[in-house]
Amino acid sequence: MTANEVEAALSADRADVGQHLLGVREDQWFERKSVKVAPKDLAPALIALANAEGGVIVVGLHGGKVEGTRSRREVLNAYRQAPIDFTAPPVRAEFSEVECVNEKGEEDTLLLIRVDPGERVHEAKNGDCFLRIGDESRKLNFTQRQELEFDKGQSQYDGFPVSGVTLSNLDSELISTYVRSTGAKADVQNVLAARSLLTRTGELTNACYLLFGKQPQDIFPQAHVRILRFLTAERGTGSRLNLEEGSDIRMEGPIPAIIQKANKTIENLVPMRRTLTEQGTFEGRPIVPRDAWLEGLVNAVIHRSYSLAGDHVRVEIYPNRIEIESPGRFPGLANPQKPMEISRFARNPRIARVCADLRIGQELGEGIKRIFDEMRRVGLTDPVYKQTAGSVRLTLTSAARLDPRIAARLPSGSQRVLDVMRAAGAPLGTGDIESALSLSRPATLTRLRALEKEGFLRWVGKSPQDPRAVWELRDH
Repeated sequence: MTANEVEAALSADRADVGQHLLGVREDQWFERKSVKVAPKDLAPALIALANAEGGVIVVGLHGGKVEGTRSRREVLNAYRQAPIDFTAPPVRAEFSEVECVNEKGEEDTLLLIRVDPGERVHEAKNGDCFLRIGDESRKLNFTQRQELEFDKGQSQYDGFPVSGVTLSNLDSELISTYVRSTGAKADVQNVLAARSLLTRTGELTNACYLLFGKQPQDIFPQAHVRILRFLTAERGTGSRLNLEEGSDIRMEGPIPAIIQKANKTIENLVPMRRTLTEQGTFEGRPIVPRDAWLEGLVNAVIHRSYSLAGDHVRVEIYPNRIEIESPGRFPGLANPQKPMEISRFARNPRIARVCADLRIGQELGEGIKRIFDEMRRVGLTDPVYKQTAGSVRLTLTSAARLDPRIAARLPSGSQRVLDVMRAAGAPLGTGDIESALSLSRPATLTRLRALEKEGFLRWVGKSPQDPRAVWELRDH
């Protein structure tokens, strides 16, 4: 379920709103609390949501029952004071009451708490720090807290006001589609405010204009996707540039339109390969599964650093691979050599949440995992992430994974060596491979020599001490 189902539930009739909210699954943006919860025990949920993308807490629902809040009116003011009394710096939250009918059939109210995403890391008064991950408010250890501090330094940009832009500069049709998708009955301004797309003083944010502007590139020229297709596996340079004529295409417009147009264009440009199917017939299939590159594209557009004005998202299509490069590094202390261990964090929390509402990205922290699963499902080698000084590049190659019988004879991690070399698309020195794998030199050489023995690699050099010696892939 996505966050817009909460808005649809809140728009239901008074007699049904409680039951509808009980039917919504708790997730990244939504949590239910009993009216018996102590005010101080609201702090973890408030902090976790503020440290992530914000969200909604409803007090007065518990155990599948609509408790309401009128039985404990005396604590409502304490709940409203909880952000000031129990969080530091105080979490920004808006409180309101929603009419309902409780489990006894009596008229009652629920307390609705809308939490804004914070620009700084929030914590409890005792120093505990929490982050919303899926349906959990997870307590962070010191290293995770430090990572979040680094991330928050990069995550403010989508919440800054955009100068000189008003509602008249937004695409009214796209806005109407979004309002309908939320199921809310509120007017446009209130819907935007509920998603923190307006500042507290009513100004449109950078995220709002990037998502719904008629032509956001007039202020954000870097906010586009460039798609290129090359004729050979080597990119080439200058007069030897292997770019196919007419296959350098730029996608502009608001973010939802960019993703939609890029999706169609890439689908038309990805090379097809005749493959024997499970039904025993030959069919044309893309060299890389659509769900893998589409997830990579969506992640790149949603999570790129929009504050980096000199770069854009690039999708490069080769006969044997697809590369997707996104401006901005991985968050905080994340290790790109271990992408499956990267914790979930949205650099652009407002953009991420709206895209989830539009079902562009489910935003459950499964993006990277899904890419790996899709590649493995069709027997292809694992994705490779490479982080440069200012960007992250994802490489999806069409090479098959190692046969399990061969893999059993090789040292663990040998598949990763092949993944790195295929992603590089060129011979590499031992030091380059060692650095990419974050392994010691002896451990790297053990794997390289085992792969050489199996016929996957070839060492090319003039002598054992040749500083220019490299390893290259052999046709296999």
